[in-house]
Amino acid sequence: MTAMAAWTRVGGLDGGEASYALPRTAPTVPPVRRITVLYDALCPLCVAVSAWLARRPKHVAIDLIAAGSARARNRYPELDHARTLREVTVIGDAGQIYADAHAWVVCLWALRGYRPLAGRLSTPAGLPLAKAAVVAAAKISAATRRASGDCANGCGPHD
Repeated sequence: MTAMAAWTRVGGLDGGEASYALPRTAPTVPPVRRITVLYDALCPLCVAVSAWLARRPKHVAIDLIAAGSARARNRYPELDHARTLREVTVIGDAGQIYADAHAWVVCLWALRGYRPLAGRLSTPAGLPLAKAAVVAAAKISAATRRASGDCANGCGPHD
């Protein structure tokens, strides 16, 4: 068998034959059609951001679930739920798990009008900006939780 036999022609975007080929053995990754965002329901900033996500037009559906809740634990028993309370976590419908800055990039990717920004933030040059935004959000979250007196289990990773 030659190397060429492992390749197959695929249709072009217009339905005609393409001028390129894909390996038959390439893994098929289903398109993401839905994501679940686990957010801290006791954090005023997290609640506000989740409400903002809920209002935005979307490319893919977004389920918003309180991190650490019975619903989250039943739906995703394999997750470290204490960790999901410390950092935003996004789960794709094919089982992908994104946390921290990557989770925020995926949230932006899911929204209409924000994919170009998500693309820029997902690059090696952009990811430090996304991480800085997440750190800033964590500090704001901790400060608002301290102000509300809701720090029985800590106020986040930047106590």
